Amino acid sequence: MMMTTTKAEVTYTQVHRAFKLNGFALSKADLIREACIFIKEGDDFEKAVGDFIYEWFDANDYIELQTSGTTGDPKIVRLDKQAMVNSALATGDFFDLRPGDKVLHCLPVRFIAGKMQLVRGFILGLDMDFVAPSSHPLQNNDTKYDFAAMVPLQVMGSIDKLCNIKKIIIGGQKISKPLEDILLKLPIHAYETYGMTETITHIAAKRVGEESFKVLPNVTVSKDENNCLCISAARISAEIFCTNDVVEIISESEFIFLGRLDNIVNSGGIKLIPETIEAKLADQIKARFFVIGIEDELLGEKLGLVIEGDRYEIDANDFENLDKYQKPREIFFHPHFLETGSGKIRRRETLAEVLEQK
Repeated sequence: MMMTTTKAEVTYTQVHRAFKLNGFALSKADLIREACIFIKEGDDFEKAVGDFIYEWFDANDYIELQTSGTTGDPKIVRLDKQAMVNSALATGDFFDLRPGDKVLHCLPVRFIAGKMQLVRGFILGLDMDFVAPSSHPLQNNDTKYDFAAMVPLQVMGSIDKLCNIKKIIIGGQKISKPLEDILLKLPIHAYETYGMTETITHIAAKRVGEESFKVLPNVTVSKDENNCLCISAARISAEIFCTNDVVEIISESEFIFLGRLDNIVNSGGIKLIPETIEAKLADQIKARFFVIGIEDELLGEKLGLVIEGDRYEIDANDFENLDKYQKPREIFFHPHFLETGSGKIRRRETLAEVLEQK
């Protein structure tokens, strides 16, 4: 059963009396002292925590941070601290998090997801273990956790110990088909999240294996004339936030993600959604790959497939699940994909490198 906490009850100046960090109960004053120690004596990841704690409790009612640059140039955005509190409360309601729940923090604090995991701890009164961000966050750790947040790479590096986590949210990038198949065999509650820096991390989540995302409390969704998702979340922003994500709307609280508007390929008048094609190829291509439009004199754009790693012979049967127009007209291999700071593939830049070396 979900518990609902109203905005008026909690502010960003407060720290829940049940909050613990690495086993120690810490008040606001304790956190500020701990931040000083992190900054002066800690490792780089601890310094980032110290910096954020200082920023969280400073005189401003907002924080500033840089977006990931997944679909454009990175930019500085300003986020209201009270909106971040409201986001934490919505996460607590959606996943039924309660004071004293044991949680793991293993994300870089310089990104919004890492910041928000800390805010959830402060606001919801969580018993938080904070560890260095790495691809194997559960290494040498047999603690049982109620909740954790990871990116897919960390999940892959923790498969043998994931059963020690009751609920895990996975974000940062889409969960691959092979990872999804592994998660479906484990006796845990694993969720893929939808969100971005501008929406103060996730505004929706879906159980791994399900098709549609369900929104968090106090969020509704619709779509614009381009069939792109629009988000209304009054406790996070007074404005309706419209994205470049093409979706199918099931209801104002549920949607299916189809792909990015700026990834859509117009090939001879046929509009193709790369993410839909990639989902069909996920079982056939084991390396990382992506589908993208390439300039073509006849078609305007032709469909290209870019695979990470050494060249090998592609079996024509790998494309048997694709419709006629979904089959790639050209296939490329590239040793290493370019990535954003948060590990997402920079499709256009990678393609440019591929074409330069052609």
